[in-house]
Amino acid sequence: MANGGVRYTLVDTSTTNVPVVAAATHSAGMNIPGGAVDEVIVRFAFTLNAAGNIAADTSNIIDSFRLILNGETVWDYQAQISDNANNAAGTFGYLLNSLGPGRSVDVNTGTAVREYYIRVPVGRNIAPGISRLEYSLGYAALTGAGGAPTAASTEFWIRYNPAMTTTTTLGAATTAPYTATTQQVVARVPQNVPGTLAGILLQTDQDAADQITDIRIVSQSDFSMDIDMWRLLNGNLSGIYFMDPATANGLQMGQALLGQVFIPLYQLSLADDLRMQVTATGANTLSVTPVLTNPISGKPAPAQVQTEPVPTNIAKSVLASSGAQN
Repeated sequence: MANGGVRYTLVDTSTTNVPVVAAATHSAGMNIPGGAVDEVIVRFAFTLNAAGNIAADTSNIIDSFRLILNGETVWDYQAQISDNANNAAGTFGYLLNSLGPGRSVDVNTGTAVREYYIRVPVGRNIAPGISRLEYSLGYAALTGAGGAPTAASTEFWIRYNPAMTTTTTLGAATTAPYTATTQQVVARVPQNVPGTLAGILLQTDQDAADQITDIRIVSQSDFSMDIDMWRLLNGNLSGIYFMDPATANGLQMGQALLGQVFIPLYQLSLADDLRMQVTATGANTLSVTPVLTNPISGKPAPAQVQTEPVPTNIAKSVLASSGAQN
C-alpha cells in the first residue's frame, strides 16, 4: 500500500542504561527491521529517591544523545549545560519541541515517579531485513538527597511510516568562544548530508541569564535582532511548556529558555557555512547545532497496515512555529 501504514515496533528494553546518582554515559545497539523509519521513540521510566533530584522536566538531565543507523550518524546532540536543578525546560527537550510540539514531554505525576517520552525524527528508508541502530546516551548527575533511582528502565520504539516526507539530521555542533562585544561566528555545516538548514540551536553554558543579547544571521537580515525578537519569530513567546512536579497533573509555561535559543532558517542552502554576528555581555563558549532536512518518499512497510496516512514534515513544523505563514 503506497500511503498510510503507521506501525510501532519495540526494539529494545533496558534496566541498566538508566540514570544513576553520578553522571554517566551508556552506549548500546539493537537490531531493527527494515522499512521507512520515521521516528525513534524512547520511553524513560524510573522513581527518584527524592522528587527534588530533578527540579523540573526530565530533559534537563540529558547531556548527550547520539543515534547511528547502519553506520550513519543521524542525530548528534551534545548539551552545553545539563542541570538537574534547573526549574525550567531542559535544552534537549526544548530542541525536540522546536521541531514540533510534543516531541519531548513528561507525564506529571506530582511525585518522584518519572515517565518521560521523546520522539526523535529520523526519516530514513532502510533495506528489508535486519538493520542496526546504535545509540549513546549521557545523563547528568542527580544531586540532592538519597540514592539512585529505582524501578528504572528505558524502551526504544521505532515508528515506521511510509507517508513521511523528510529526512532529519542533527549535525555535530560548532563551538566558538565569545567575549563581551560583537563578533562574527562561522558555523560549519555538514557537506556529506543532502538537504537544507531548517534551523540551528544556539547554546551557552548558562541557564540563569542570557549572555547572548543580539544575533544577526548574515544571509537573513541586514541588522542584528534582539534575542527576544528571535523568541517571537520561533514561537517561544507564545509558550515553552515543561513539567514542574510542584504543580501536578499539568505543564508549566515559560517564554524563554535562558542561555539558549532555536533560530529557524527557512531551509537555508548548504552552499556556504552559516555566518552570524553575535553580541554578548560576557565571555564564554557558544555552541551551534544544525538541523537539516531533505525531502524523501517513504517506502511501504510489509505486513498489515492502516489506511490513514500521517504525513510528517519537520521543515513545515519549524516554519509553522515561527509564525511565518503566508
